[in-house]
Amino acid sequence: MLIQKLMFVAKPASAIVLYLLMLLSVISIGVIIERWWFFRQRRVNVIDLGERIERALRTGGDAAALGVLAESRSVEASILTDAIKWRARGAESVEQILAKSVRQHRSEVEVGLLFLGTLGNNAPFIGLFGTVLGIMTSFRQLGSSQGAAGMDNVMGSIGEALTATAIGILVALPAVIGYNVFQKKGADIEENAAALGNLLLASMKSSPGSASEPSSELPSSKAPDMTPAASASAAKDGVKRAAEVI
Repeated sequence: MLIQKLMFVAKPASAIVLYLLMLLSVISIGVIIERWWFFRQRRVNVIDLGERIERALRTGGDAAALGVLAESRSVEASILTDAIKWRARGAESVEQILAKSVRQHRSEVEVGLLFLGTLGNNAPFIGLFGTVLGIMTSFRQLGSSQGAAGMDNVMGSIGEALTATAIGILVALPAVIGYNVFQKKGADIEENAAALGNLLLASMKSSPGSASEPSSELPSSKAPDMTPAASASAAKDGVKRAAEVI
C-alpha cells in the first residue's frame, strides 16, 4: 500500500525537483553576480596604498593617513582606519583592533558563500533524486504498457529522468567555481589587511619617540687620564711626596 502511494507521487515529485533545481540555479547566478560586483567595487592595489599611507604617516601623521584611506572603498582601508584611530594607545592596542576589525568584516566578505558551497555539494544529489523518481515512474509505465508505442514512451520517460542529474551537475559547477574564487578573494583581503597592519606597526616602532636614549658619558674635562705615560708620572709624583714626608 505504501509503495503504491510512493509510486503515485513519484511523477509529480520528479517535476518538482526540476523546478527546484532551476530556482536554485537562478539564485546561485544572482549571488555570484552580487559577489563579483562587491569585490570589483572594492578592489585595490595594496602596494600603492601602502606606499601612500607610509608617506602620509611620515609627513602628516594620523590625519593625513586617514585622509588617504577615506579615498578608498576597499575592505583593507576600512580595517586600517579602525587601527589608526587607536595608534596613540600603543602597538598592542593596534594589534588587537586589527584582529577585531578583520573578524567584523569577515561576515561582510563571506556573504552568500555558505549558500554557494552548500549548493555546489548537494545539487548533483538533488538531481539524482529527481532521476530516481523519474525512473520509478518509467518502470511503472513499463509494467502497464503494451507494444512498441508503450516502449517508446517508457524510453522517453527514462531520458527525461536522466535530465535531472545533468541539470543538477550543471547547477553545481558555477556554484563550486564561485565559492572557490570568492573564498580566495576573501583570504587575499585578510592577507592584505595584515600586511598594511604590519606597515602601521613598523612605523610606530620606528618613530623618534621609540628610539633608545644614548648612554650618558663623563665630560672630557672630568674624565681621568688613563694612558700609560700619565700613570707612570702619577706614580713618580707619589714616590717623591712620600720621600719628602720621610
